Amino acid sequence: MAIEHPESAPPAPSLSAAPAPASPERRIGVAGIVFVVVAASAPLTVAAGGIPQSLGVTGVLGIPLLYLLIAVVLALFSAGYAAMSRHITGAGAFYAYTAQGLGRTPGVGAAFVALLAYNAMQIGIAGLFGATTAEFVGARTGLDIPWWVLVLACTAVVGALGYRRVDVGVRVLAVLLVLEFGTVLVFDIGQFAHAPDGISATPLTWGAATDGSLGVALCCVFAAYMGFESAALYSEECRDPRRTVARATYIAVGLIGVFYSVTAWAMISGAGTGRATRVAAEQGPRMMFVLGDAGLGTVFSDVAQLFLITSLLAALLSFHNAVARYVRSLGREGVLPRGLGALHPRHSSPHRGSLLQTGVTAVVIGVFALAGRDPVADVFTWLTNLGALGVILLLFATSASVVAYFARRPELAEPRWHRLVAPLLSGAALAVVFWLALTNFSVQLGVSAGNPLRWVLPGLILAAGAAGVAWGLWLRGARPATYAGIGSGGSAAVGSAGSAAGGSAGSTAGG
Repeated sequence: MAIEHPESAPPAPSLSAAPAPASPERRIGVAGIVFVVVAASAPLTVAAGGIPQSLGVTGVLGIPLLYLLIAVVLALFSAGYAAMSRHITGAGAFYAYTAQGLGRTPGVGAAFVALLAYNAMQIGIAGLFGATTAEFVGARTGLDIPWWVLVLACTAVVGALGYRRVDVGVRVLAVLLVLEFGTVLVFDIGQFAHAPDGISATPLTWGAATDGSLGVALCCVFAAYMGFESAALYSEECRDPRRTVARATYIAVGLIGVFYSVTAWAMISGAGTGRATRVAAEQGPRMMFVLGDAGLGTVFSDVAQLFLITSLLAALLSFHNAVARYVRSLGREGVLPRGLGALHPRHSSPHRGSLLQTGVTAVVIGVFALAGRDPVADVFTWLTNLGALGVILLLFATSASVVAYFARRPELAEPRWHRLVAPLLSGAALAVVFWLALTNFSVQLGVSAGNPLRWVLPGLILAAGAAGVAWGLWLRGARPATYAGIGSGGSAAVGSAGSAAGGSAGSTAGG
């Protein structure tokens, strides 16, 4: 997307304008945001699926070190991201930051990419939930329930929670995350205690990290962090958004990085350092449960499989909330129909965005089910890789936006590290990761290099961005008042939108 010099800040709303509905109540603290963010990365799902896939597909033994290195890259990104969050406190996140940094038209392009990416992640995870739950129920009851029936039932539950106040979701996520972390910690302790070859530091060495398909390994590891950036989506619901978002993002990145690195190391130790990549290639997602069964007993294996289902549920709820807030932000500013920007009169939730996301999930799952596609090989693999690719691109665009935003605002009190150095470093690293993800996309999908999906799915990202840019250009000519409010949190549109768009809870620093 081309860089567009943002126009001057939109005018303040007229004193005679009709008042906008109240913003969401500021109920969430740092701990609540961390629960939401970490839930999106689905710790138990990564432990059961992501780590074995990373080891087996790539043959890279140094996966634990790569988790730490990617955490460093995302910490660099978070420095600029957090600095932006102190000046832009709307719920648009990537969309708002890109609009404020690179311009309103690229901002709309980023918004469309974000909607595609987060919906893809949400629906892809739903496919894995359906397959995992159907297998679990079938093995223990003999019932043969179609995976899509279970997905639709789960979608209804997630939609109901998203429709209500976000703190209801936070409480649910807190319980699920405690169960997840407890399960994985027990697994880690068991693997270190029963390591057949002892505990080796080899997986934490640079030689082990670069011996194998490093490009694919970086992509696999990066996918485990999807959702870490979603803290800014809740900035209007935080008690102190200028501090809460930054703190929650740093804590989430550090927690995820260390936790996944230790778990990968434990899994390698439990399988045997010299055999871990081969075992992972042979057993795939069963690796964690086979190792757990051998070292901790069948009860642990059964409980872990049950909590894997709840882990997927937590991730679904987190991505659902993210999509709902993007839709609300775009509706409030008139980029999407303004009715989507309204808050529920009782729950103060982005209920219409929640309903829309629920409907999209049901329709897409229905299409895959009618086509007879596999919920894991097709729904999960295709859509989560599509979503991950889109988010990597958005992270890169946001790094560029941070530099551009503060370059035009030298008066803002942000250290040089946060406004320039860290985002430049993270942008360079993210560009490399995006290129590796794109060139290794066929490996990620498990298809041949000549398979059309290898280009069709990444093409959807390009199409979404191009459609957003085209829509932004149309708004600039046909609806200049709406265009002036893009990325402003809705403040520019209050006078003309009336009660259809929700009010902004935070102010922006420039337009």
